[in-house]
Amino acid sequence: MDVITISIIAGALIIGVVAGFLIANSKLNASAKKEKENLVKEAEVKSEAIKQEKHLQAKEKFLQLKSEHEKEINEKNKQMSQSENRLKQKEGDLNKKLEDLNRKNREVDELKNNLNQQTQLYKQRHEELEKSHRKQVEMLEKISGLKADDAKTQLVESIKGEAKTQAMSYIKDTMDEAKLTANKEAKRIVIQTIQRVATEAAIENSISVFHIEGDETKGRIIGREGRNIRTLEAATGVEIIVDDTPDAITLSCFDPIRREICRLALHQLVTDGRIHPARIEEVVEKTKKMIEEEIVEIGKRTCIDLGIHGLHPELIRMVGRMKYRSSYGQNLLQHSREVANLCAIMASEMGLNPKVAKRAGLLHDIGKVPDEEPELPHALYGMKLAEKFKEKPEVCNAIGAHHDEIEMTSLYSPIIQVCDAISGARPGARREVAEQYIKRLKDLEALAKSYDGVDKTYAIQAGRELRVIVSQEKVNDKRAEELAFEISQRIQTEMTYPGQIKVTVIRETRATGIAK
Repeated sequence: MDVITISIIAGALIIGVVAGFLIANSKLNASAKKEKENLVKEAEVKSEAIKQEKHLQAKEKFLQLKSEHEKEINEKNKQMSQSENRLKQKEGDLNKKLEDLNRKNREVDELKNNLNQQTQLYKQRHEELEKSHRKQVEMLEKISGLKADDAKTQLVESIKGEAKTQAMSYIKDTMDEAKLTANKEAKRIVIQTIQRVATEAAIENSISVFHIEGDETKGRIIGREGRNIRTLEAATGVEIIVDDTPDAITLSCFDPIRREICRLALHQLVTDGRIHPARIEEVVEKTKKMIEEEIVEIGKRTCIDLGIHGLHPELIRMVGRMKYRSSYGQNLLQHSREVANLCAIMASEMGLNPKVAKRAGLLHDIGKVPDEEPELPHALYGMKLAEKFKEKPEVCNAIGAHHDEIEMTSLYSPIIQVCDAISGARPGARREVAEQYIKRLKDLEALAKSYDGVDKTYAIQAGRELRVIVSQEKVNDKRAEELAFEISQRIQTEMTYPGQIKVTVIRETRATGIAK
């Protein structure tokens, strides 16, 4: 084939391909156009539906807002109508009150007018009564021959005298009844207090017996030429009696603390076996420190047992020292504890503070255990100590007044005095057997009865007071004073007794009248 033929064939092929492509392209365009039209139609349908839906929603929202707005308007209208009604009601009330006020003002004006009229009438009548009274007084003065002032004075004096007589009678009856009631109540309180307190009857001695084993130990205690025993006596202040008594040494001293120090020191020296002057002084010093610590511990334990708090440390130490002090054979600490318990019970019965009474009862004899010997009586010295350590005024007064050295200023003071007497005077409390006690009371009464003019004698308060009743015909007032002095001086010189005895001579005249 030649080139032309090939070219013609190639051109035909190209033309065929182009023609085929064009034909295919036209078909594709027709289908795409149709599809596009379909999509446009669908979009238009959807947009129309959305438009309808949104329109409905907007319409519903509008209706909802409209209903809410109408509701709010109705509520506001309702509130406004209520407010208007309240205002109208208040206005009506104010009008009523204004009318009432006007009416009351009119009534007040009428009352004022009436009052003025009555006042004028009263003045007129008062003037008339005064004139009438003056005329009557003048007539009475003429009839009686006395002036009005003199008659008034006589009348007042007569009424005053009658009132005095009636008042004296009433006061006497009241006093008698009060004394009877008071005596019964006092006896009941004292008896109940004594019965409710359990007591111990313990007698303290002024000597201690130290037991040893054999005469060899006794010789070692004495030492060469008695130097050991002299050193021990000088260090403790205790008299050591070494006699023929087998297996015993007697320690004699009125100070129980010194006696206890000597006993404990001797016990330690004998146990240790080394007995010489230097060792004795060392052991005595150690024992003194130990006793001081024990004293403080006893004071603290006593305060805890009695429920007493806030006591000064120095007072606590002095309370502990009471254990080693006795009064007429009665242990001072045991006595003070007993008084404290008695005071608490008695104060409770009388409606007072039992804690204050118990505190004063424990401290009432604190002046008996001083570190140095004071010049004051123990009650006053104890009061000074209590004041120094900031105790309450009623406690200080109770301590100082329990032996009548000062005036009592509170109810606690007689309670302390009575309980101290109860504790000290009860049988077995002090070194005195019942027979000696009864004999001493009889001797007291017999001594006073021996004087001329004495009718009766009574030893009371456990022998601490002697009441002497004399005949008023034989003994005058001056002789009664002399008799009290003579009896007290004779008791002081002829008798032996603990404490003090008060002599009271009674001379009385009784006048009794009975009105029926």
